[in-house]
Amino acid sequence: MAETVLPGEDAVLEVVSPDGGRRYVRVTQLPFLIGRGAETGNHLQLSDRRISRNCAAIVIEANRFYLEDRGQRRGLFVNGEKVESRKLQNGDVITFGLEDSYEILFRLASGSGEESFPQLLTRIEHITSSEPGGGLRKLNQLLEATALLHSQLPLDEVLATMLDHTVSITDADRGLLLEPDAGGALRVHLARRSGNLRLPPESLTPSQTAIQLALKQQSPVITEDLAQADMDLQGAQSIVAQRLRAVVVIPLWVLTRAKTQESMVNVKRGELLGVLYLDSKRPAAFSKLDRQILDALAADAASILDNARLVERERERQRLEQEINIARDIQQALLPRNFPDTPNFCVTGVNFPCLSVGGDYFDVFRVSDGRTAFVIADVSGKGLGAAILTTMLQGALSGMTLGTDPARVFNHVNRFLCEHSEVGRYATVFFGLLDNDGHLEFINAGHPSPILIRRGAAEEAFTEGSFPVGLVPEAQYTAACVKLEPGDTLVLFTDGVTEAMDPEEQLFGVPRLRQVLTGQMQCPLEQLQKCVLEAVENFTRGARQADDLTLLIVRYRATAASTTTDTDIPASRSASSASATLRATQQAGGGREPLPRRAFITLLAADARDERAETVRRESRWPGNPTAP
Repeated sequence: MAETVLPGEDAVLEVVSPDGGRRYVRVTQLPFLIGRGAETGNHLQLSDRRISRNCAAIVIEANRFYLEDRGQRRGLFVNGEKVESRKLQNGDVITFGLEDSYEILFRLASGSGEESFPQLLTRIEHITSSEPGGGLRKLNQLLEATALLHSQLPLDEVLATMLDHTVSITDADRGLLLEPDAGGALRVHLARRSGNLRLPPESLTPSQTAIQLALKQQSPVITEDLAQADMDLQGAQSIVAQRLRAVVVIPLWVLTRAKTQESMVNVKRGELLGVLYLDSKRPAAFSKLDRQILDALAADAASILDNARLVERERERQRLEQEINIARDIQQALLPRNFPDTPNFCVTGVNFPCLSVGGDYFDVFRVSDGRTAFVIADVSGKGLGAAILTTMLQGALSGMTLGTDPARVFNHVNRFLCEHSEVGRYATVFFGLLDNDGHLEFINAGHPSPILIRRGAAEEAFTEGSFPVGLVPEAQYTAACVKLEPGDTLVLFTDGVTEAMDPEEQLFGVPRLRQVLTGQMQCPLEQLQKCVLEAVENFTRGARQADDLTLLIVRYRATAASTTTDTDIPASRSASSASATLRATQQAGGGREPLPRRAFITLLAADARDERAETVRRESRWPGNPTAP
């Protein structure tokens, strides 16, 4: 987009992100486009799914900046008022109809309500003429102090030089800069005396009475002769002990603006940055110029401290972001990239954390006996803590490539997490082992039942389960079995799918998921995965989500030798029950011929009744079991 000639005033956008971070973006092109993502040419890109891709634009009309609504679904607001088009003024606050989203402050570089140094110099020009030597000297010191704002010197060096100028201009004996510590108590950070000499901060005792008075009335305390001052100041112990005759205390505040139109004129005080303190053992006489320069230097010191604080916070944010990016890269690198695709089965999966790192994960790997293992897990909570636990779980379960019994591994991991209760997290897990003949051995640790797509129908077929891992120390995990038919597809998911919410906070839910999956027998897995993701995306309509989203889809494709038997085995039964039925079949048929169909079904029905009784007994221990039918 071509450059456009802008008005004489520079426009800068102060962008406050939901986590409190700040950045500054200069308006250099018009129209200046604002929205989500870069694909529509946005100059300011906001990473909030609830903000429209074509959201807003800043344009010029009659040499004035205007804000236009270009399609923000929840409306565009300036100072809390919904607008379609609005002339922007310095300090205007732009929001997007969302409580916890971005906030943009519109700034004009030369339009600040605070008095600038050039304006101050013009206004006090006539005063310097009445002070032939001193006025020009003080004016020169003010200019030198102003130049420090644009220097690249270390912070303490800049503040020390400004303190030297302040002491020189006021002819004070000493000057101190106090800053609040972590507990809010004011401590001497820098101390200087006349002649640009350093004083040891730890040895100084400024007048706490004068400081507290300035903080209480939220305005400077400038006492030229303490003999004529308020009785509280005269009787202050430190003032008497040090024989002080003049004291200056100037609180340094963060200057902010409220989000209402009334505050566009009246600046309100924000967080206390520190205190500028000066004293002398002789009476002082401050001219009007002295007081104006003191105000200007105090504003400078506050600005430098505030900027330094913002820079430090930005550096800390960048450091944390870098660490989180490393954690995200490690977590994503642990997810499977090349899914096995054999004549017997195929797999695909995807993971979308709602934060940079998440508490969901999935894995697919071969075990030593030739079977293929697949697992999906959802750790309670989000962020780095959940990500660390998912990595630990993944390491423990991937150890089963060596042939360890899954139930033993689950029991061990559960005891370990419960014994380390300070971790404060648990995980729901679905683990499966699939062989080439379609026999699936699985453990469901409190996870939502996968959806089984069989002959076009989509059902929750895995009702057996136990407690989440890390929740109940006494929990015992046992494996169950299911026989998959050729063409059967398992859709495993975390609650980021079924609990996805639209703008009205309605849940996507299992019935909608089953509706999407019904009839999808021959659909390629990547296309099936895309259908689910698109259905969730269309349902949420850009609403911000609070949970990670993970999908794992497994399809069994039998060989010719395994497509003609075992089709009458029920959808779910225990491993011991299945083995007993098989032995009974072999004994009745001499190991060569199967039982007649009616007898075989009778045996299976008896097994199913026994299994249902055991399931009811086991699940009755935990009425809140999410896998209960």
